[in-house]
Amino acid sequence: MRIDVLTLFPEILEGFFSSSIMARAVERNLVSYGLVNIRDYATDKHHKCDDEIFGGGAGMLMLPGPVSSALDAVDAKNARVVYVTPGGRLFNQAYARDLAGEERIVILCGRYEGIDQRIIDAYVDDEVSVGDYVLSSGETAALVIVDAVYRLIPGVISGESLDEESFEGGLLEYPQYTRPAVYDSMQVPEVLVSGHHANIVKWRMKKRLEKTLLYRPDLLQGKGLEGELRAMILELIEQGGEA
Repeated sequence: MRIDVLTLFPEILEGFFSSSIMARAVERNLVSYGLVNIRDYATDKHHKCDDEIFGGGAGMLMLPGPVSSALDAVDAKNARVVYVTPGGRLFNQAYARDLAGEERIVILCGRYEGIDQRIIDAYVDDEVSVGDYVLSSGETAALVIVDAVYRLIPGVISGESLDEESFEGGLLEYPQYTRPAVYDSMQVPEVLVSGHHANIVKWRMKKRLEKTLLYRPDLLQGKGLEGELRAMILELIEQGGEA
């Protein structure tokens, strides 16, 4: 996959692409990337990239000219273009998987009050929000999307590690433990050291359901769970959970 990020502050992003798992993915040619400084495409001597908003209002808006030129420089018309904005669709795991199937994505980072609507109309495929809050930096939102997407590319992380993560199968992840078995008088659940694989699987599923009921009951709405899973949910509800 090729990822190009267009930004006024590429230095915010550089460390992510040159560190840890992403760095290894780049080294193995699973991911390639470009960080494009929109300011390089401004035509005045001060590299101005923002101006006042037509109709009035607080703040400044990114100029269409430099943004358009930067998008053309990365051949954005032949890529999936994502603009990160609080006014977009809510980002989730299903959408991350959708993007992971693309050969090329271009992520456009806004600043100030955002970008001129004409750029959105001409170039952008998806307007995406990473949550119901407002950030001052489109770069931090772009990193959330990149991190969620690139790890789903085959070969970056083992499939086994991905299978039981939060949101896979519509549930949150179960709690996990490592050595020592007793830490500060707190003991690892006995089932996890029992060696009984079937009981461990059942315990983990019950804990996934328990955590989902507690923090994200909306994920269970309309799932039509049957059999043992339904029995687990009813048991948890009786113990004080909510559906």
